[in-house]
Amino acid sequence: MAQKLATTGKRILLLERGDYLPRSVDNWDSQKVFVDGIYQSTDTWYDKGGSTFHPGLHYYVGGNSKVYGAALFRLRERDFDEITHKDGISPAWPLKYEVFEPYYADAEKLFHVHGQRGEDPNEPPCSGPFPYPPVAHEPRIQALDESLRNHGLHPFHLPLGILLDEVDGKTTPTSPCIRTPYFDGYPSPLNGKSDAQVICVDPMLAVHDNVTLLTGAYVSTLETDASGKVVTGVNVIRNAQSECYAADIVVVACGALSSALLLLRSASNKHPNGLANGSDQVGRNYMRHNQSVLMALLKEPNDTVFQKTLAVSDYYFGADDWDYPLGLIQMCARSNEPQIRGESLPSWLEWVPKMPFEMMARHSLDFWLSSEDLPRLENRVRYDGDKVTLEIHEGNMEAHQRLKKKLEQLLGRVGAHPVLLERSLYFGKHVPVGGTAHQAGTARFGMDPATSVLDLDCRAHELDNLYVTDASFFPSIGAVNPTLTIIANALRVADIIKSRL
Repeated sequence: MAQKLATTGKRILLLERGDYLPRSVDNWDSQKVFVDGIYQSTDTWYDKGGSTFHPGLHYYVGGNSKVYGAALFRLRERDFDEITHKDGISPAWPLKYEVFEPYYADAEKLFHVHGQRGEDPNEPPCSGPFPYPPVAHEPRIQALDESLRNHGLHPFHLPLGILLDEVDGKTTPTSPCIRTPYFDGYPSPLNGKSDAQVICVDPMLAVHDNVTLLTGAYVSTLETDASGKVVTGVNVIRNAQSECYAADIVVVACGALSSALLLLRSASNKHPNGLANGSDQVGRNYMRHNQSVLMALLKEPNDTVFQKTLAVSDYYFGADDWDYPLGLIQMCARSNEPQIRGESLPSWLEWVPKMPFEMMARHSLDFWLSSEDLPRLENRVRYDGDKVTLEIHEGNMEAHQRLKKKLEQLLGRVGAHPVLLERSLYFGKHVPVGGTAHQAGTARFGMDPATSVLDLDCRAHELDNLYVTDASFFPSIGAVNPTLTIIANALRVADIIKSRL
């Protein structure tokens, strides 16, 4: 959003809690990235039972996009309508897909999304082709694609935000990305991933002197005027000093969890339950997908280098033996020896005298499964005194277990081991179910101020100049990665703010 507004010439200040993520060989070190979690937040939070954990958050310029998998899907058109699940209702959005479609197209162009229209059976209507061709399958994944098609499914190329130039499936000599196995969950020392720093922040700062970035700037609270209707101060702790900034318009985009926490700790006489929280909805309706990263074992070695190129959505809205949505299956980065060694291995492997971790990695085939998590009032992030508590009550898990079973059946047909090993490290050690990578829903938008936090422009109902443009606004989350919808909505809100300016 800042990049789009930079062209107005208005002065824009970006306040970033962290610094630039270091470009280092450590970016590609599985032990350090996944097992040691060197880039993950060291904050200590509490779950609903009082146990502590470190949230899967990353405080850097570019935020969590520095380590995301860059799978950039549009929500399905039906995701914007009410959908019945076995465990409840996925609510309708107050704005429908056609409002977001032109911004999805802009977002795909901005973030260099590679893909192929017409392959995904649940792809929503699109006004044009992907801006870049699909990332080519390597031989083992191409064979999987053909096998799945022979069994009546419709696999498709994953839409990826990646700075990759290919000719006939071969990376060009000048391509920023070089198809390494270190993509999904890793920072890119080559700046080959379409993240918010590489795509938006750095190019914007290079050409717009009206934009300023301050790093190491933790926003502690937001202040309002005496009426409580206008944000007049942004209180910052930087270099162990207190600072205060002001602007005509303030945009919060810390991620759904941290944005809610900022609003909650900005309580005042006019906003005793937290800023913009007259509805008591801030921090509630937290969603994060029901997710699993699974490793299957092949009989023969898997020589694929860049594995994250294929997805299956045939079970997205249901199956022949289930009337409710199941979710999305997509490939993810290859497992490797340090990751497997760092996992809590299941009992079915205990008979092996010495775990052949390296051999398992060579024979692995890896998948990311996502099923929809339904919004519930009791699923929330909140403060208990000074302690942050993230309360999650599992729901809609039968759909996710059925999706796993579908994958097991499919893999059995293509010669993979029918038992799947869950790679929980991907979500961070001791992080509540599903991790916090796909955080959404803590300040939902809507027309009724009694049941929502933001209006349809993503402006707080109770304040004239406060907007929220991360996934906090989501009323539901579907079962595809949320990032492209976040980007598209930020571009939409930028147009709204631009007209106001």
